[in-house]
Amino acid sequence: MLKLTEQRPTISDSITKNWTEQALECYRLNGNCAECSIVKGHYSFDCQMPKVIEILKAAVGEPDIDE
Repeated sequence: MLKLTEQRPTISDSITKNWTEQALECYRLNGNCAECSIVKGHYSFDCQMPKVIEILKAAVGEPDIDE
């Protein structure tokens, strides 16, 4: 449970409007964070991309990707 002083991470509307390269990578990896370039970059934030993927699929549909 969140304390009153804590905030839930918010997802920017700008990354939930269309499929970005990072979103496509996450989609192709089926959310496998161990293979993601963000994780390999050792960034100091919690990745929200799996949540973004679900929002994108609901808002704009599955991406049109060529394997």
